[in-house]
Amino acid sequence: MHPIVDQQKAWFQEGHTSNYEFRKEQLERMRKMLDTFEKPILDALKFDLNKSEYEAYASEIAFLKSEIRHHLKDLKKWMQPHKVKAPLTHTGSKNYIYKEPYGTVLVIAPWNYPVQLALAPVIGAIAAGNTVIIKPSELTPTVSWVIKKMVEQYFSPEYIAVIEGDKEVTKQLIDSPLNYIFFTGSVPVGRIIMEQASKRLIPVTLELGGKSPSIVHKDANLELAAKRIVWGKFTNAGQTCIAPDYLFVHHEVKEELLRKIAEYITKFYGEEPLENPDYVKVVNDQHFQRISDYLKSGTILTGGQVDEERRKIEPTILDCVAWEAPVMQDEIFGPILPVLSYESLDEVIHQVNNRPKPLALYYFGEKEADQERIIESIGFGGGCINDTLYHIINPHLPFGGVGESGIGQYHGKSSFDTFTHHKSITKQTTKFDQNFRYPGSELGFKIIKRIFG
Repeated sequence: MHPIVDQQKAWFQEGHTSNYEFRKEQLERMRKMLDTFEKPILDALKFDLNKSEYEAYASEIAFLKSEIRHHLKDLKKWMQPHKVKAPLTHTGSKNYIYKEPYGTVLVIAPWNYPVQLALAPVIGAIAAGNTVIIKPSELTPTVSWVIKKMVEQYFSPEYIAVIEGDKEVTKQLIDSPLNYIFFTGSVPVGRIIMEQASKRLIPVTLELGGKSPSIVHKDANLELAAKRIVWGKFTNAGQTCIAPDYLFVHHEVKEELLRKIAEYITKFYGEEPLENPDYVKVVNDQHFQRISDYLKSGTILTGGQVDEERRKIEPTILDCVAWEAPVMQDEIFGPILPVLSYESLDEVIHQVNNRPKPLALYYFGEKEADQERIIESIGFGGGCINDTLYHIINPHLPFGGVGESGIGQYHGKSSFDTFTHHKSITKQTTKFDQNFRYPGSELGFKIIKRIFG
């Protein structure tokens, strides 16, 4: 892998990516690429994951186009040096933060949103002036092939390259002299990526996951809560890093909420979801078996049917689940929603905080005081009040995890900032000199005491 990395680093050093007009042109080129390859992208997503045209376009292509539009609108402003204030000790100087690209960036993409999560970081890397190597997921080989073909058609390999392969290829890439690594995937693999990167002191962004709770309090609008939880949980058959991983509901409204959730599952996916031609399948046999085993962790209230040949599992509500059950130990990443109940928000805060910080949290309830209490008392990456998933669509909101759910943020300006080194510069005056800072100054000590107290 070193020749590709070396080629990109040499091309970067020649200064091709440094100016605004070049970066703007490349973002526009990517937008054109998505238009040209829209049909192959949709076909590949259908083949690998059985994504419907609507779901594939909305969650993958439309998301990327929105990101590109936002970057094009504000990129020139983001690139400009930012002037900052100075203390009395710096009287006469001008102080700036300059924006400098890291160099050659590796983007390692997952399989669940294989186009969006491969190219969304690339948008930020392009805007920041880097060269990029994309490693798509081998678990969605058709999509990976399309990504490679379209990138090769629109970009030169010394600028943006796609390298396919398994985990051994990823390991070889990480062992290369890269300047930045952006990884989206599981917590265990994230640990490996960080350990390997640390050997070369390569900075990383890790977008991981975790068990993201959906909390429904007794004063929630149950109709909307049910509708939005079903949408957030079962989109992409639950194979979403920020999907509600489990439902934590107040015991007084549990029965009514679960009834409404069952109604919306039927409304969205039909009486027989396994026969719905647009219902997404599980990515491979290994994940299918892992998720199917979770069906034994509680009492099935809704769903529970599986189709091993087509790798489909019905949207399933699992009741009578214990915190110690297998389904509650790791991120589910599938269409199973375990249900637990509580009596007070104190219990919610204690139980959630007693576990690794989740990537997302969703709270449903009308009282603002309770909303603020949840936000301020529980650590999590980001989330919504009275909704699910929607925070990820706003390009003005940085997206990322905390603790075991991730390191670093992106989307919108945060993507530009992630792939940018912020270089601090003091431009000092030569019209006069402040002698108090030099050895031998009689007034130096007194002046420093007066300034800093």
